[in-house]
Amino acid sequence: MTTQNSKPAQGYAGDVTPEQAAEWMHSGQAVLVDVRSDAEREWVGYVPGAVALAWKQWPGMAPNAGFDEGIRAAVPAGKKAVLLCRSGVRSIAAAKRATELGIEAYNILEGFEGDADAEGHRGRKGGWRLRGLPWKQS
Repeated sequence: MTTQNSKPAQGYAGDVTPEQAAEWMHSGQAVLVDVRSDAEREWVGYVPGAVALAWKQWPGMAPNAGFDEGIRAAVPAGKKAVLLCRSGVRSIAAAKRATELGIEAYNILEGFEGDADAEGHRGRKGGWRLRGLPWKQS
């Protein structure tokens, strides 16, 4: 199923911009699920109101055995899930799994920090933070 302002994708509902995800979250159409590790959210920042549910956990980036149960509990029937990771890669895998569980799931393009620039630094090329969307840091 494709929704307005999303790009179709294989294995999940589609890709949306950070701005579209924020709009859906704030209008109540979607639950933003932050699939980064607890360490990433703690050290780099987080989106207020997002559900923290790691896809993989630090150290070692081991898969989160509680992901299925957690996403089912986080996303009520009839709502979309918009999934956020660092750069929009892990969130694709998480969106595919959520879709397998019967949830209308979207990947947030660019993630929280965006792609690395020529110097290998994140936060300068796209991402939730760079686009000025709400976030906090511990």
